[in-house]
Amino acid sequence: MWERLAPTSIAGRVEQQIMQAINSGRYSPGDRLPPEREFAELLGVSRPTVREAIGALKARGIVEVLHGRGVFIAEPETTRELREALATQRHSIDELFAMREVLEVPAAGWAAERQDAEALRRVSDLLETMRAAAEEMPRDFDRLHQLDTRFHLAIVEAAGNKFLQQTLGVLQRILHEGMQTTLMVPGRVEAAREDHQCILDALLAGDPDAARQAALDHVRSARATALRRLAERAEDQQAARQG
Repeated sequence: MWERLAPTSIAGRVEQQIMQAINSGRYSPGDRLPPEREFAELLGVSRPTVREAIGALKARGIVEVLHGRGVFIAEPETTRELREALATQRHSIDELFAMREVLEVPAAGWAAERQDAEALRRVSDLLETMRAAAEEMPRDFDRLHQLDTRFHLAIVEAAGNKFLQQTLGVLQRILHEGMQTTLMVPGRVEAAREDHQCILDALLAGDPDAARQAALDHVRSARATALRRLAERAEDQQAARQG
């Protein structure tokens, strides 16, 4: 994946290749770059040149250097700022699900219009993996939640908007941190599976209107389940205090 550089290449060329690897999706936040010596050999440049390029990317916040561990792709500043802002504010579950509607409904329509065959195949594969995981007993709800998150992120990826993908990822993490997955509610796994299939069918049919409606129905169904679960939890806590 790395293009060997001529000896006269400067550190800027190394920076450019790393940025291309990130922008193309080959490297994501948290991924580790090759060790300095190996990287220099792959690119055909000196280790000081690699060191200079890494230093420049570090100064821009593109990578972070963890001593003794290596060089890692950093979380984008916009994503980090959004996560920190959301984490320090008081946001209700209702508001967070409203934001899911804002992000996921149009994204489903765009994915249906765009018809990226490879991206839609990933969405389909994830649904199959979720279906198989749901059949395993006892159910691993952490794994099911992870697959559910990846399914929705894959749809946003199929829409071709990286900022939407990053933003939805932040919202999904905050929702999960604020409450256990709604998939633990009896019958929710089956309902979500039907919703997901409706979304996928609309995506594969290239029907933006149906895709948006299916996504909207799914988010609102998940929201109703989440709010009902929180209300039941509050009632249980109140009963425990009174008892």
